[in-house]
Amino acid sequence: MVLPAVLTIAGSDSIGGAGIQADLKTMLANGVYGMSAVTALTAQNTTGVTAVMNATPDFLGQEIDAVFSDISPAAVKVGMVSSAVLISVIAERLARYEAKNVVVDPVMVATSGAHLIDDDAISSLEEKLFPLATVITPNMPELAVIAGVNEDELRDAAARERVAHDVSRRYGCAVLAKGGHDARNADDTLVMTDGRIVSYKGERIETKNTHGTGCTLSSAIASNLAKGMALDAAVERAKAYVTGALSAGLDMGRGCGPMHHGFDVKSEFV
Repeated sequence: MVLPAVLTIAGSDSIGGAGIQADLKTMLANGVYGMSAVTALTAQNTTGVTAVMNATPDFLGQEIDAVFSDISPAAVKVGMVSSAVLISVIAERLARYEAKNVVVDPVMVATSGAHLIDDDAISSLEEKLFPLATVITPNMPELAVIAGVNEDELRDAAARERVAHDVSRRYGCAVLAKGGHDARNADDTLVMTDGRIVSYKGERIETKNTHGTGCTLSSAIASNLAKGMALDAAVERAKAYVTGALSAGLDMGRGCGPMHHGFDVKSEFV
């Protein structure tokens, strides 16, 4: 038996609701074999991030080499990378191994509000990783930083679409502009590299427990791409998974709690 394999390159989350832990749970729930290269250890819980310790560039490179030299992934998800030098290592390795179906979640701020990326790393992310990506998945604050606009300008769906289109042309990748920060709805807009626009209506779930939503969505998209889905279908299916994980009503921790990644897993061992 062989499963499609997906590599997550991201940071660790102590409580398992975001980062590589959420990615691996998502991959298992979406029928692929998950692998990981850890960019950083974080000390965090549902109330916030208290410490971050980055992997060394050499060690991160060896992690990625170990994966590609044995089980070549059908898709790659890149999440939290806080330094320019680590971004350079990732970009070099992805280009060297001609990685396919690269999903970049440009993680800049945690759901709790903690800043997770150095300022000099943002330009490195844009210059080196975005051009290698199949799709990037910024939320509204991240899209504002990438496009150099005020976040308030993105409250309007038409403006968000226009800005995403500009970003897509600039970097040659598809852009999924997530609307979860819009209080009115949870609609997302996908701008394809051929200019085609796909809109997704999203169900807003009334819950404070949204820790790791971005990690989960990007990992689900990568999983679906690894299974051979077209990008627009992969996004649609991933959104449905995240909605289900939020709707399951898991309530853990004193702050912004995690979702139930295994809400649809049925097993005699559960």
